[in-house]
Amino acid sequence: MPGAEPTVADQLRSADPAVWPVAAGWQALVQDFFQSEAGAGLLRFLNDRLQNGAIIFPPQPLRALLLTPPEAVRVVILGQDPYHGRGQAEGLAFSVAPGVAFPPSLRTSFKDLQRDLGTPPPVFPQPGGSLVRWAEHGVLLLNTCLTVEEGQPASHANRGWELLTDAVIRHVSVHAKPCVFMLWGAHAQSKRALIDASRHLVLTANHPSPLSAMRPPVPFIGCGHFSQARAWKEEHA
Repeated sequence: MPGAEPTVADQLRSADPAVWPVAAGWQALVQDFFQSEAGAGLLRFLNDRLQNGAIIFPPQPLRALLLTPPEAVRVVILGQDPYHGRGQAEGLAFSVAPGVAFPPSLRTSFKDLQRDLGTPPPVFPQPGGSLVRWAEHGVLLLNTCLTVEEGQPASHANRGWELLTDAVIRHVSVHAKPCVFMLWGAHAQSKRALIDASRHLVLTANHPSPLSAMRPPVPFIGCGHFSQARAWKEEHA
């Protein structure tokens, strides 16, 4: 829970990708990255920050690639970086650990899901704001940067993670079955060039943050992405 002392279970303890499991279909891509100069540099950075006492979230940076194998991807939702509050991040974009109150963007997303499909928000605290079930059913919940320091949003941006996550997006674009990419906000939309729109449905809207969810040009509230994704999946089943 936010405000509690971080524990071994809810923070990064090692900069060793050998203890960050991924699904078999992602292993070659991930291994190639960490064997590259950029990947090695990222690991040195993480190790240095850990040795200097930094509290880093989440404990499993590659969890999205564990729960959603490439051959299972049907929807991709891109986030920016993990939640930076204690006990929140669980390695999936927009998702929070069980028992944690909904962050504003997630609450907005659940409200629009209900408006669009009639699906009620989860009952707090169980199952709460954890989107593990989505990930296990083909929704790749991918942040473009996969670690963050406590209380410091974007603190690990441009340290190398983006090269890996760009490679993941390209892999899905080229190799996955036709799927839906949901790009919410300018940061996610900056990845549009990596996606083959002739094969996949690319949906764009403002970020679900309360600061932007109702703003033009495409307000998140009422964007209809969830019903469009359902229709696309049924058409391409």
